[in-house]
Amino acid sequence: MHARMQNPVMVVPAAMQALQTLAASARKSGVPERTLELVNLRASQINGCSACVDIHPRPAKKAGETDERLLAVAAWRESPYFSEAERAALALGEALTRLSDRADAVSDEVWTEAARHYDAPALAALIIAIATINVWNRLNVAVRQPAGEMEAISGCGGEARFAAPLRTARCSAYAGWADG
Repeated sequence: MHARMQNPVMVVPAAMQALQTLAASARKSGVPERTLELVNLRASQINGCSACVDIHPRPAKKAGETDERLLAVAAWRESPYFSEAERAALALGEALTRLSDRADAVSDEVWTEAARHYDAPALAALIIAIATINVWNRLNVAVRQPAGEMEAISGCGGEARFAAPLRTARCSAYAGWADG
Protein backbone atom coordinates (compact mmCIF):
# COMPACT_ATOMS: atom_id res chain seq x y z
CA MET A 1 0.00 0.00 0.00
CA HIS A 2 1.25 3.46 -0.86
CA ALA A 3 0.13 6.89 0.25
CA ARG A 4 -1.71 8.98 -2.32
CA MET A 5 0.82 11.76 -1.83
CA GLN A 6 3.49 12.82 0.59
CA ASN A 7 1.95 13.56 3.97
CA PRO A 8 0.67 17.16 4.06
CA VAL A 9 2.88 18.00 7.05
CA MET A 10 5.88 17.15 4.91
CA VAL A 11 4.62 19.33 2.06
CA VAL A 12 3.85 22.21 4.45
CA PRO A 13 6.55 21.97 7.15
CA ALA A 14 5.06 24.84 9.17
CA ALA A 15 2.05 22.59 9.76
CA MET A 16 4.31 19.92 11.28
CA GLN A 17 5.83 22.49 13.61
CA ALA A 18 2.38 23.80 14.60
CA LEU A 19 1.05 20.30 15.34
CA GLN A 20 4.17 19.43 17.34
CA THR A 21 3.81 22.61 19.39
CA LEU A 22 0.13 21.90 20.00
CA ALA A 23 0.84 18.31 21.07
CA ALA A 24 3.69 19.38 23.33
CA SER A 25 1.49 21.95 25.06
CA ALA A 26 -1.08 19.26 25.86
CA ARG A 27 1.57 16.97 27.32
CA LYS A 28 2.57 19.59 29.93
CA SER A 29 -0.88 19.62 31.52
CA GLY A 30 -0.80 17.10 34.28
CA VAL A 31 -2.86 14.57 32.31
CA PRO A 32 -0.93 11.29 32.54
CA GLU A 33 0.92 10.31 29.37
CA ARG A 34 -0.75 6.89 29.46
CA THR A 35 -4.19 8.53 29.47
CA LEU A 36 -3.31 10.78 26.54
CA GLU A 37 -2.05 7.80 24.55
CA LEU A 38 -5.18 5.75 25.31
CA VAL A 39 -7.29 8.66 24.05
CA ASN A 40 -5.07 8.97 20.96
CA LEU A 41 -5.44 5.28 20.24
CA ARG A 42 -9.22 5.28 20.73
CA ALA A 43 -9.80 8.32 18.49
CA SER A 44 -7.57 6.76 15.85
CA GLN A 45 -9.57 3.52 16.00
CA ILE A 46 -12.82 5.44 15.53
CA ASN A 47 -11.38 7.42 12.62
CA GLY A 48 -9.88 4.37 10.93
CA CYS A 49 -6.37 5.82 10.93
CA SER A 50 -4.17 2.76 10.57
CA ALA A 51 -0.96 4.80 10.84
CA CYS A 52 -1.95 6.18 14.25
CA VAL A 53 -3.43 2.89 15.49
CA ASP A 54 -0.07 1.35 14.61
CA ILE A 55 2.07 4.00 16.27
CA HIS A 56 0.29 5.05 19.49
CA PRO A 57 0.73 1.82 21.43
CA ARG A 58 4.51 2.41 21.28
CA PRO A 59 4.69 5.58 23.39
CA ALA A 60 1.90 4.18 25.57
CA LYS A 61 3.98 1.09 26.34
CA LYS A 62 7.04 3.27 26.89
CA ALA A 63 4.95 5.18 29.46
CA GLY A 64 4.14 1.89 31.21
CA GLU A 65 0.89 0.89 29.50
CA THR A 66 -0.01 -2.82 29.48
CA ASP A 67 -0.94 -4.99 26.54
CA GLU A 68 -4.24 -5.91 28.23
CA ARG A 69 -5.36 -2.29 28.41
CA LEU A 70 -4.17 -1.45 24.91
CA LEU A 71 -6.08 -4.41 23.51
CA ALA A 72 -9.18 -3.49 25.54
CA VAL A 73 -9.34 0.23 24.72
CA ALA A 74 -11.80 -0.35 21.84
CA ALA A 75 -14.20 -1.85 24.38
CA TRP A 76 -13.27 0.33 27.35
CA ARG A 77 -16.86 0.63 28.60
CA GLU A 78 -17.09 -3.13 29.09
CA SER A 79 -13.55 -3.57 30.37
CA PRO A 80 -12.55 -3.53 34.06
CA TYR A 81 -9.05 -2.20 33.32
CA PHE A 82 -9.68 1.56 33.28
CA SER A 83 -9.98 4.06 36.12
CA GLU A 84 -12.87 6.51 36.39
CA ALA A 85 -10.60 9.35 35.24
CA GLU A 86 -9.46 7.36 32.20
CA ARG A 87 -13.07 6.48 31.38
CA ALA A 88 -13.99 10.17 31.56
CA ALA A 89 -11.11 11.03 29.21
CA LEU A 90 -12.06 8.24 26.80
CA ALA A 91 -15.73 9.31 26.81
CA LEU A 92 -14.73 12.91 26.10
CA GLY A 93 -12.37 11.72 23.38
CA GLU A 94 -15.11 9.70 21.72
CA ALA A 95 -17.60 12.58 21.94
CA LEU A 96 -15.16 15.08 20.42
CA THR A 97 -14.20 12.60 17.70
CA ARG A 98 -17.81 11.76 16.79
CA LEU A 99 -19.14 15.32 16.62
CA SER A 100 -21.84 14.60 14.05
CA ASP A 101 -23.26 11.50 15.77
CA ARG A 102 -25.68 13.49 17.96
CA ALA A 103 -27.09 16.97 18.24
CA ASP A 104 -25.40 17.58 21.60
CA ALA A 105 -21.97 16.22 20.65
CA VAL A 106 -20.52 16.60 24.14
CA SER A 107 -23.35 15.92 26.55
CA ASP A 108 -23.52 17.53 29.96
CA GLU A 109 -23.00 14.08 31.46
CA VAL A 110 -19.74 13.53 29.54
CA TRP A 111 -18.55 17.06 30.31
CA THR A 112 -19.41 16.89 34.02
CA GLU A 113 -17.64 13.57 34.45
CA ALA A 114 -14.51 14.86 32.70
CA ALA A 115 -14.58 18.07 34.78
CA ARG A 116 -14.92 15.97 37.94
CA HIS A 117 -11.56 14.29 37.23
CA TYR A 118 -9.57 17.06 35.55
CA ASP A 119 -9.04 20.66 36.63
CA ALA A 120 -9.42 23.44 34.05
CA PRO A 121 -5.82 23.36 32.74
CA ALA A 122 -5.84 19.55 32.44
CA LEU A 123 -9.29 19.53 30.85
CA ALA A 124 -8.18 22.20 28.37
CA ALA A 125 -5.08 20.18 27.54
CA LEU A 126 -7.14 17.02 27.12
CA ILE A 127 -9.40 18.83 24.64
CA ILE A 128 -6.33 20.10 22.77
CA ALA A 129 -4.85 16.60 22.67
CA ILE A 130 -8.11 15.17 21.31
CA ALA A 131 -8.33 17.90 18.67
CA THR A 132 -4.70 17.28 17.70
CA ILE A 133 -5.07 13.52 17.22
CA ASN A 134 -8.18 14.15 15.15
CA VAL A 135 -6.16 16.47 12.88
CA TRP A 136 -3.46 13.81 12.51
CA ASN A 137 -6.09 11.17 11.78
CA ARG A 138 -7.68 13.30 9.07
CA LEU A 139 -4.34 14.09 7.45
CA ASN A 140 -3.34 10.43 7.41
CA VAL A 141 -6.70 9.08 6.27
CA ALA A 142 -6.94 11.66 3.47
CA VAL A 143 -3.65 10.56 1.92
CA ARG A 144 -4.05 6.90 2.95
CA GLN A 145 -0.87 7.02 5.04
CA PRO A 146 0.16 3.37 5.46
CA ALA A 147 0.71 1.90 8.88
CA GLY A 148 4.37 1.41 9.67
CA GLU A 149 5.53 4.59 7.97
CA MET A 150 5.09 7.10 10.79
CA GLU A 151 8.81 6.84 11.53
CA ALA A 152 9.40 8.21 8.04
CA ILE A 153 6.92 11.05 8.64
CA SER A 154 8.45 11.93 11.99
CA GLY A 155 11.96 11.61 10.60
CA CYS A 156 12.98 9.39 13.49
CA GLY A 157 14.43 5.93 13.27
CA GLY A 158 17.44 6.82 11.16
CA GLU A 159 15.65 8.12 8.07
CA ALA A 160 18.41 9.95 6.21
CA ARG A 161 16.18 11.59 3.61
CA PHE A 162 15.18 14.47 5.91
CA ALA A 163 17.31 17.45 6.77
CA ALA A 164 19.00 16.94 10.14
CA PRO A 165 17.53 20.02 11.92
CA LEU A 166 14.00 19.11 10.86
CA ARG A 167 14.56 15.47 11.84
CA THR A 168 15.87 16.50 15.27
CA ALA A 169 12.84 18.71 15.90
CA ARG A 170 10.49 15.93 14.85
CA CYS A 171 12.22 13.31 16.97
CA SER A 172 11.92 15.45 20.08
CA ALA A 173 8.19 15.92 19.40
CA TYR A 174 7.67 12.21 18.77
CA ALA A 175 9.95 10.99 21.50
CA GLY A 176 9.59 7.25 21.73
CA TRP A 177 7.45 6.73 18.61
CA ALA A 178 10.16 5.07 16.57
CA ASP A 179 11.64 3.17 19.49
CA GLY A 180 9.00 0.41 19.34
